[in-house]
Amino acid sequence: MAERLEDIAARMVAKGKGLLAADESTGTIGKRFKAIGLESTADSRRDYREMLFRTDEAMRNYVSGVILYDETIRQKAADGTPLVKLIEAAGAVPGIKVDTGAKPLALRPGETVTEGLDGLRERLAEYYEIGARFAKWRAVIDIGPGRPSHDCINANAHALARYAALCQEAGIVPIVEPEVMMDGPDADHDIDTCYKITEWTLKTVFQELYYAGVSLEGMVLKPNMVVPGSKSQKAASPEEVAEKTVRVLKNCVPSAVPGIAFLSGGQSEVAATQHLSLINQLGPLPWAVTFSYGRALQAAALETWAGKPENVAAAERALLHRAHMNSLAATGAWTTDLEKKAA
Repeated sequence: MAERLEDIAARMVAKGKGLLAADESTGTIGKRFKAIGLESTADSRRDYREMLFRTDEAMRNYVSGVILYDETIRQKAADGTPLVKLIEAAGAVPGIKVDTGAKPLALRPGETVTEGLDGLRERLAEYYEIGARFAKWRAVIDIGPGRPSHDCINANAHALARYAALCQEAGIVPIVEPEVMMDGPDADHDIDTCYKITEWTLKTVFQELYYAGVSLEGMVLKPNMVVPGSKSQKAASPEEVAEKTVRVLKNCVPSAVPGIAFLSGGQSEVAATQHLSLINQLGPLPWAVTFSYGRALQAAALETWAGKPENVAAAERALLHRAHMNSLAATGAWTTDLEKKAA
């Protein structure tokens, strides 16, 4: 008997656990490998992901699920074990990124719409057979002069809803990821502008999810936190970030949604952890609130590993530390003292 969507979603946002986003495209991970002097090949990418998934203590205690890329979900470890099986053996849920990227939105210079709906029903059926039980689709909302437009927000919200409905039809939990960017060519906006655009985006997304008949109990939301743009001259305290993020979520996200797993969106590793903890300290909240971090969970591990077998143990310790800190943040228990003590 197939597992219910609600049960899978609950596992994904289990207390003290979060999602490891290991779904970097070949191009993105190639840039990260280049920064550490490592050639990006199918084998080196596999070796890196295998190292992450074999970090047993981190995976079992702090990771509820792993988002994979199409190449990775099909790969086998060096000993022939499918990577999906390594994830399942650790008690985590395998997931898959299914969008094909943000493409220029016609007649809207500087704006994008995420594509990948064509053939998605068939791809989801295949991913389910391979072992995926949740999926991810990211929409990109950029802030700048005249941006975002109604067209951009509406087009992306509609695509997210169509994707989410197809996922649920296939027995797969959709992660709905509308990201209001803190980076970008004109990212000098203040935190109040981010709040306004995030509110607009989330309200539109949930309206489209309703129109598409998506069951809110069988999805997970992956939003941005409310932060100033990376080029903003007006800083915001961590407490202000937490307060405004919670406020916008309470205004926009129905309590039927089982969980919110934040993206880090360009924040530093420690800032992403601190903000998550402060958000949880403002509870009780109507949803589980945790992390779905990529770079903010992996950066130290990748730099430590550097493609060298002799560095694997140290890299695993780096991943374990970051996962542990984010686990504490997911319950509001992280402090700077614990960060320093555990480092």
